[in-house]
Amino acid sequence: MSAPETFGSGNPYGDPNWYNGAYHSAYYKETHKAWRKRCRTFVDEHIIPYVSQWEVNKAVPKETYIQCAEAGLLPIVVGAHSGAFDLVPYDAPEDLDYFHELIFVDELARCASGGVLWGLIEGLQIGLPPVLNFGSDEMKKRVAPDCLMGKKIISLNITEPNAGSDVAAIKTVAKKEGDFYIVDGNKKWITNGIFSDYFTCAVRTGGPGMRGISMLLLEKGDGITTKRMDCQGVWPSGTTYVEFDSVKVPARNLIGKENEGFGVIMKNFNHERWGFVVQASRLSRCLIEDSWEFANKRSTFGKKLVEHPVIRWKLAEMTRQVEGTHHWLENLTFQLCKMPKDQAMTTLGGPIALMKAHSSKVFEYCAREARQIFGGNAYTRSGLGERAERLYRDVGAYAIPGGSEEILLDLAIRQGNKSKLEGNRITELRNAKSSLPLFANSAIPILEFAMRGRARSTRLGAIFWRLERRF
Repeated sequence: MSAPETFGSGNPYGDPNWYNGAYHSAYYKETHKAWRKRCRTFVDEHIIPYVSQWEVNKAVPKETYIQCAEAGLLPIVVGAHSGAFDLVPYDAPEDLDYFHELIFVDELARCASGGVLWGLIEGLQIGLPPVLNFGSDEMKKRVAPDCLMGKKIISLNITEPNAGSDVAAIKTVAKKEGDFYIVDGNKKWITNGIFSDYFTCAVRTGGPGMRGISMLLLEKGDGITTKRMDCQGVWPSGTTYVEFDSVKVPARNLIGKENEGFGVIMKNFNHERWGFVVQASRLSRCLIEDSWEFANKRSTFGKKLVEHPVIRWKLAEMTRQVEGTHHWLENLTFQLCKMPKDQAMTTLGGPIALMKAHSSKVFEYCAREARQIFGGNAYTRSGLGERAERLYRDVGAYAIPGGSEEILLDLAIRQGNKSKLEGNRITELRNAKSSLPLFANSAIPILEFAMRGRARSTRLGAIFWRLERRF
């Protein structure tokens, strides 16, 4: 009996278990296997050999974006259902779904550099979807193809010096003057900002709070100043402080509707956070793989490190957490493939937030344990522990952006509790259905609709809430 075909290095837990031909999976088909090979070939040839130099240069070369696009890989990062491949002269993988995106980002993360990951794909992954989902057809045709083909760089500009997770508190202002908006303000910690040709920007066009926010597309030019920020990690990502000084923006660059930008931002979060989990999971796995190899080479007290029970315990603790994270990730990816977009946005918001917080905690744990296994080698920026040292510095970039761990953990529980309360109220309505007057009985489906939060802000919704209290 021939041995099952294995893809990759075959190191214990160095790859997801479906890479081992002995394992069966309900998620992956032949199209995914072919795509995986295509991704690994590109990453092994065009990314991994150059990571150390790109870290020193604090930038990914422009030609690498174009190479990634020409390989037919780059457009996948804006979402399987985005229609990105319809805008570029590249063929999408057969039966395109979110597992294809997972595979590409996971394989790319084998570079073991959050900075290279973010430098190459993050601005595109979070900056272009608002244009694709809410921009005019003219805007999509004007902006998206060049970004998807690696010719132009786009960034998402939401965070400000005094507004991070509290998005509704942004202060950057856009005042309408004829056919233009005049934008003044600043943004901070903007990924790819210093490289950007386009800035997808949250601005205040109305009153305070979430209902006064709009999204605008700004183009590099007069009035926009970018300054690289020296950060602990993710160096090639181009973390940037951006200033807008009376920037004149055509009104046609409004993304969506005026004062409805908060919804545009929220629609983006699930996909952004999901992408962070894919990255953090593989970066954690890189730390396991490196630690495992080092523990089998390094000797102390006359024994290989791996022969010491405490080292095996560390490897086991790292592995169980990473394997658990990846299985969770695959499950929620499957839901993204199957659920309608609007349902996924509400139903999966809490679970994805929880998973994102979990993945960065696992990444932090693995980074620390890997450093302990490597010892002094993980305290230098070259040699055997280079990747462990680098990833230890990159952890914070996953624990804070996209919603800090604390914010996301709280969000997950609040949303779960909200769903439970709404479910209870709908059940009560259904149980009382037989005793209601005919008019109220016929209003039950609409009441349920209102109670799910879809009509609460409308006049009609208010009427139905009063009906519910009446009957």
